[in-house]
Amino acid sequence: MFRTRRRAASLPEELSILWRDEYIVVIDKPPNLLVHRSEIDRHETRFAIQILRDQIGQRVWPAHRLDRGTSGVLLFGLSAEIASILGKQFATGTVDKRYLAVVRGHPPLADSIDHPLSRQRDDYEFRGERSSDEAQSALTNYRRLAEIELPVAIDRYPSSRYALLELEPVTGRRHQLRRHLKHIAHPIIGDATYGKGRHNRYFAEHLACRRLLLACTELGFDHPLNGERIQVKAPVSGEFSGLLARFGWLVDQ
Repeated sequence: MFRTRRRAASLPEELSILWRDEYIVVIDKPPNLLVHRSEIDRHETRFAIQILRDQIGQRVWPAHRLDRGTSGVLLFGLSAEIASILGKQFATGTVDKRYLAVVRGHPPLADSIDHPLSRQRDDYEFRGERSSDEAQSALTNYRRLAEIELPVAIDRYPSSRYALLELEPVTGRRHQLRRHLKHIAHPIIGDATYGKGRHNRYFAEHLACRRLLLACTELGFDHPLNGERIQVKAPVSGEFSGLLARFGWLVDQ
């Protein structure tokens, strides 16, 4: 089975800080690092919260989450109150989010995926009497930036197509981008849950790319104290960057 997970020992001792002041800190989260402790991965001992806390010498509170395999811009408050203010911006849809992803196939040049998603909960999440598991509205805009067709028969076709997408999740449902792209039959490469195993294995074995090819490359939000609009970017790196170069895909980051 193809897996994107790596041992904790391969994770960095320190995180790349993209922005910091006395109220917030923004990092470039590497792939395969959990944001915080999870019941699903009880064996893990290192998390972004822990590494960043030790690195800057003070407690931090995440304002949102990124999946373990997703890399890129991750925002923290330096107090619970600040994190709550930032979190409300995500909840009300005032945060600008930009992702890059490599997907199977050649989707349209630009489109929107307006497809409700059932609510996904952690096993330990509290369920009140008024809570519901009904599908929630979910909207993702995307634009195709580049494409390639490899002369390799991986599935039932004599060649294999892939594309680089710029994604804008308007809503913020759990695993929204991964689930939406599966819904339109263009799953993200490296996605062990919603993707295609044959294509994942080809990228791992022949293109030296074993990670989930999804990265949050930009966040735009209002500073919680003075309201100043802040844009923070994180370029893709490592295996993701190497793959872009191999395919000749030049991206304005």
